Amino acid sequence: MVYLLKFGASWILPPGIFILAFFVLSWWLYQKRREKKAACILFSLTFVFYLLCTGWLAEKTMGWLESAYEPSANPQGDVIIMLGGGAYDDTPDVDGTGTLCASPASRLLAAVRLQRCLDVPILLSGGQVYEDTGAEAKIARRVLMSLGVPEDKILTETKSINTSQNARFSAEILREQGLSHPILVTSAFHMKRSVLNFAKQGVEVEPFPADYMVSHHPVFHYTKLRPQTEALLDNVTVLQETLRTFVTRYLE
Repeated sequence: MVYLLKFGASWILPPGIFILAFFVLSWWLYQKRREKKAACILFSLTFVFYLLCTGWLAEKTMGWLESAYEPSANPQGDVIIMLGGGAYDDTPDVDGTGTLCASPASRLLAAVRLQRCLDVPILLSGGQVYEDTGAEAKIARRVLMSLGVPEDKILTETKSINTSQNARFSAEILREQGLSHPILVTSAFHMKRSVLNFAKQGVEVEPFPADYMVSHHPVFHYTKLRPQTEALLDNVTVLQETLRTFVTRYLE
């Protein structure tokens, strides 16, 4: 009963209510106005949008993107690079002000655990992207120190505002520090493009994806066919990453 209620509620809240309205409109155009071509076009576009809003499709597309690399069971390197992914400058935290967004916080957790296993430095890469966002590497540095990572084991790169700059400025620090075998930590959906950007800087990284968005072995349930904004966001993220990877590979 709980699942049925969730499924029903998704059709009276956005985006479900809009999808339902456009399905009804396409039926009205076909049956009442005899605008068959317009009705078919509207129905097709609405159906594609509906699919993009389903967890069923998001699991497939995001799963495909996240499976590009698997984390090594025995990672080896002389530095861990953690890429930023958003921060808030004025939000309260346990030991100060400024917090990481969900994705970089998940990346940081993986980076800390790797650091404790390998006892190598962590290079935090990420600057302040917008005026009202936080300086990502600086905030992450404070969090790492509060978690017990020694200050001399933390390097920061604070100038980058996108993945291309993450790679370029991090590569400069690696050369300055004499580090040559980096383990790259970022979200699994972001890893393919990140590895490509570092390769363009002449840096071969060992990928260690984190912050997975979907299960590797999903099980179908009818509620995954309900329209959800979260699923739409996942599918849009896959489309964005695919486009940005293409641009990085062929146009930059």
